[in-house]
Amino acid sequence: MRLIGSILFSVFLLYSCGNNEPRKTDFRLSEEFKDYWYSGQAEITSYSLEQSRYGEMRQGEAVLIFVTEDFLPQQQVKANTQDPENTSVLKLNYTKNFLTGIYPYSIMQSTFYPLDGQEHALKVSASIQEWCGQVYMQLNNRSEFEITSHSYFQGEADQDLQLGKSLLENEIWNQLRIDPDELPLGDVEMIPSFEYLRLSHNPTKTYSAFAEIYTVDDLNIYRLNYPELKRELKIFYSRSFPFSIEKWEETYPSGSGENSKLQTTKAEKKGRILSDYWNKNSNKNLPLREKLNLD
Repeated sequence: MRLIGSILFSVFLLYSCGNNEPRKTDFRLSEEFKDYWYSGQAEITSYSLEQSRYGEMRQGEAVLIFVTEDFLPQQQVKANTQDPENTSVLKLNYTKNFLTGIYPYSIMQSTFYPLDGQEHALKVSASIQEWCGQVYMQLNNRSEFEITSHSYFQGEADQDLQLGKSLLENEIWNQLRIDPDELPLGDVEMIPSFEYLRLSHNPTKTYSAFAEIYTVDDLNIYRLNYPELKRELKIFYSRSFPFSIEKWEETYPSGSGENSKLQTTKAEKKGRILSDYWNKNSNKNLPLREKLNLD
């Protein structure tokens, strides 16, 4: 029985999402950071969502899940076993769910940001599902950015792109949680979020943007403005560690043709917990959703 228990425990470790131990390459990380992010739990925050789509505002929910884990830098997937060659990453899974009339939208973006001093996210992926079809997009950070995109829309079907390395809007959210003082500022060239690119059907490339940080009341705001896209993103976060994201706003043209108009998507925090959620998959764990005020 002791042997069986040992085997089961090993299997549990193999398939859990979190990481309890920083790799030796995490040279920039403070003890405060390690105590919070290597506790064997993820930070899960729920948000009430007002989503602009097709020129109208929709009600929904968003969730940000931040967690550290070991990552295989070559295969660019989660490591199942500990190894000195693994890279520690701060992973963000970012989800949205809302209705457009009779049918639902489900959006998920994942960003794997290295904690060893490297320059860019190692991998970014995004998927969008709704009743018309689905779209999937993935970036792998190799000698260049290798981007694969699959879509049911004409003209976007199956694409493979190679882009020179540049700033990624998707990685901003991870960088902010590590050290907001290192966020890019001023005039920048940046690839917008994959969610935005797919919903707007804009080309996947770098766009000129202006970035700044300022303070309103007790929150700092990271603001990105893309003049060409008429788009602005504001992320509101706490001024001290762990730099929690309290809300965000995203303004851009919504609708088509003469009905296109600037609208602002908004998300505001409802609840936050720390949890090893990958172990909470029983029906008895459903009350945890109540702590997050999730439907």
